[in-house]
Amino acid sequence: MDKKYYLAIDIGASSGRHIVGWKESGEIKTKEIYRFENHVDNQGGHLVWDTKRLFNEIKKGLKVAFSQYESIESLAIDTWGVDYVLIKDGKSVLPCYAYRDSRTESAIEEINSKISFETFYMRTGIQFQPFNSVYQLYADKKSGRLDGVSTFLMMPEYFGYLLTGNMVKEYTNATTTGLVNCKTKEFDTDLIQILGLPLQMFPSLNMPGTVVGKLKDDVAKEVGGQTTVKLCPSHDTASAFYAVDNPEDSVLISSGTWAILGAKIKEANVSRDALRCNFANEGGVGNFRFLKNITGMWINVCLKNVFGRSFGDMTCLASESTFDGTFDVNDKEFSLPENTDKKIKNWFESRNLDAPKTEGDLYRSAYKSMAMGYKKAVGDLEKCENRTFDKIYIVGGGANNKLVNEFTREFTNKEVVAMPIEATAIGNLKSQMEL
Repeated sequence: MDKKYYLAIDIGASSGRHIVGWKESGEIKTKEIYRFENHVDNQGGHLVWDTKRLFNEIKKGLKVAFSQYESIESLAIDTWGVDYVLIKDGKSVLPCYAYRDSRTESAIEEINSKISFETFYMRTGIQFQPFNSVYQLYADKKSGRLDGVSTFLMMPEYFGYLLTGNMVKEYTNATTTGLVNCKTKEFDTDLIQILGLPLQMFPSLNMPGTVVGKLKDDVAKEVGGQTTVKLCPSHDTASAFYAVDNPEDSVLISSGTWAILGAKIKEANVSRDALRCNFANEGGVGNFRFLKNITGMWINVCLKNVFGRSFGDMTCLASESTFDGTFDVNDKEFSLPENTDKKIKNWFESRNLDAPKTEGDLYRSAYKSMAMGYKKAVGDLEKCENRTFDKIYIVGGGANNKLVNEFTREFTNKEVVAMPIEATAIGNLKSQMEL
């Protein structure tokens, strides 16, 4: 029987990759065939994504896929959450703002004056993040960007639209907007009307496994082949959680630029503890992902950019250091990428604490602080769920960092299972094969 080949296009905040997958002896096998860099651009003082360049990279990877494989059964795209492209008269309204841009600050205050976050949380189950799509959309409304706009497409939906000509909205990523009702699993029209956002922008949602369509003729001609585009759990964390069949008594951490820490639950948890601890109930495949976004490899990526070291060299230098100080990796001081080494030193010095002196000290402190962030979040998770978790599964790129894994084991006193797999891509592929 001929093998069927599927393509996962997995785009993160710092890189993207095309991964071909197939089943062999009941297991999903993968091969990365194309990789490209991603980064935010500074445009007129705002942080934006270069969507044109990203789409060109998607097509370049498709060319590689069709040059190596005679037939691709289907493809699906996943990306980070919350960011989107506005559509007017079938065309994109640019720029596409990045979630780290500061334009939402005044929107948060105005929304809070209209409706309490507690009410928001009870209806949507989504944690407060200043970059949630709801605040971005409200900022767009205030600036007039929504005038004449027919809809908005989350990043995977937008690229799916460019590939097929069809606009199809997907459930798991839609939950990161902060506007999906956690009971109905559709957009909450009451909230949308209170905020004065155009209702036509919020159509019905579709579940992973839905067919988006075939490649447009011009795209198929350009990339050298034809295939079907499907919806996977298009929020990358949803795909990562779907990839791992972890037991219910375990914590799952998807460790990338962000570390997404949580557990799979059947019904949304919108308790007062969950609200206080700022946990989200994001949509999953047949479940909710009860989780918290905390800083993952972001600070390490920033330090890498400062010193130009490889991650391997950074870990070696951290191992040689004896510095024990930790800092709050979730402090908003570290949200922007510039001068991260100076910011870390300043964090300690401003509190009259011994600051890192060497490169190795900086790396070790960043790794230990990341693990300390895990410890606090696990404690919050156990309190909210009123149960104890025995194991921590770590997937994604961050699972390769043995030092962080050791610190996590030490700080949490739990068994740590590192699975340095492309969990997001595997979940993406698994959904194409099985849903």
